[in-house]
Amino acid sequence: MSQREVAQSAPVALAKLSELEAMLGSAIRGKAEILRLSLVCLLARGHLLIEDVPGVGKTTLAQALARSVDCSFHRLQFTSDMLPSDVLGVTIYNAHTQAFEFKQGPIFTNFLLADEINRTTPKTQSALLEAMNERQVTIDGRSYPLAQPFMVIATQNPVEHHGTYPLPESQLDRFFMRLRMGYPDPASEREILRNTDGFLGASVRSVLSAEEVLQLQGWVHRVFVDEALVGYMLAIVEKTRRHESFSLGVSPRGAQALYRATQALAMVEGRDYALPDDVKRLAVPVFAHRVVVNTRVVLSQRSADLSDRILQEILTLVEVPL
Repeated sequence: MSQREVAQSAPVALAKLSELEAMLGSAIRGKAEILRLSLVCLLARGHLLIEDVPGVGKTTLAQALARSVDCSFHRLQFTSDMLPSDVLGVTIYNAHTQAFEFKQGPIFTNFLLADEINRTTPKTQSALLEAMNERQVTIDGRSYPLAQPFMVIATQNPVEHHGTYPLPESQLDRFFMRLRMGYPDPASEREILRNTDGFLGASVRSVLSAEEVLQLQGWVHRVFVDEALVGYMLAIVEKTRRHESFSLGVSPRGAQALYRATQALAMVEGRDYALPDDVKRLAVPVFAHRVVVNTRVVLSQRSADLSDRILQEILTLVEVPL
């Protein structure tokens, strides 16, 4: 597509993004920032992890985001007895053709809702690793490409809840962003109570096609990021690797994620350039699940938001480029 064609079609695409965001707001009340960040994750070709206590709208957000795009969608309810083949598929023998055939699993879709992902065993959790990183699945020595766009939207309960298997660091690092819903404000909760008979499908409809999503994802890379801003991101990353409270800092994959996230956020907000405020706004949701807090710090403070607070402290220590 030529620069002229991009310039002509960009306002239409951005208008659709605004429409999509407004429609998501009709399903999820009082969470404007969460909705915007979930769109950033989609446009940056990332996978989204939504973590919080039961009943605050994690699954509703995941379903609404997936149904807002005219693509295939599968939901998997993860349980302790689920096997990798329940996710990927299985090879069976066809007596009529006298040959083995591969039956695709639910992962062969555009949007996969992995509901309560930390209630299944590590063996089944690991079935998602190749798909999330390489967007393909390998079964019996043969690789099968996944449809594009492809996005895993996973929900999980906090790790201290009963019957959970914490995701390993290698899998957490493959999630582009982790969001926490939190409880709604009193006005939004009153509105939720007034609409308890509402059904998600009635308010959520497809706004974007698969082709439009891929087009928007391609445009994200056109957003300008100044070298000074790149240096700012790298300084934050380096601080996480040297901070005494962290036993594991942000990986290069995490640094790449922050770079793409700033581009995507700028585009969602109608800009063709990124700002230092974009980095500040995104550092916690992109980095918090990738770092590991030292055991002694955890024992002394016992806070689920400890990594968030340490990252906020790091942001105050790094000089912001002018």
